[in-house]
Amino acid sequence: MLFGIQNSRLTLKDVEVSYDKNFLNSEDASNYFKIIREETLWQEDQIKVFGKVYDQPRLTALYATNNLPYTYSNITMHPLLFSPTLLEIKEKVEYQLNQVFTSCLLNLYRHGRDSNGWHADNEKELGQNPIIASVSLGAERMFHMKHRTDPLQKLKINLTHGSLFVMSGCTQHHWLHQIPKTKKHVEERINLTFRILK
Repeated sequence: MLFGIQNSRLTLKDVEVSYDKNFLNSEDASNYFKIIREETLWQEDQIKVFGKVYDQPRLTALYATNNLPYTYSNITMHPLLFSPTLLEIKEKVEYQLNQVFTSCLLNLYRHGRDSNGWHADNEKELGQNPIIASVSLGAERMFHMKHRTDPLQKLKINLTHGSLFVMSGCTQHHWLHQIPKTKKHVEERINLTFRILK
């Protein structure tokens, strides 16, 4: 089911998503945020856009149960082993979804200028119809989705502290998503995107 979704009067097509804004209670989410913010080995990679090199507008980290690298946007990340805190959250996600995940890509949005542009999680390492489970910790940020070919098909979701947003099925084939920049003053946000690397 979908909760807290704007612009959803249309019958949505080619998409399988769910949103649980109460996945974690506020106290647990705040504790997880503090621990993960401090213990994660964050990195800032560079990306090339139209021939120019820029710092990626967020910090990232990759953790996994194996040593499989993950490549996206010409960036190859090599994982560290899951920390006890990340394993604890992973097990909660797996219990709720009845799905085992191997990896977690973390993003730290430090302020409203940090963002993630339009993209799909369709890298070959993720397989044919990947399931992506995203846990949000910290400040609320808007999450936008749009259909690749039908401009009337779009979603805007306010991802709240402690929420779980899941994309699965054929979603990555037909939809793009982003975390846009905002001029509003926002505090830091961490999101944990659990994945299965093939």
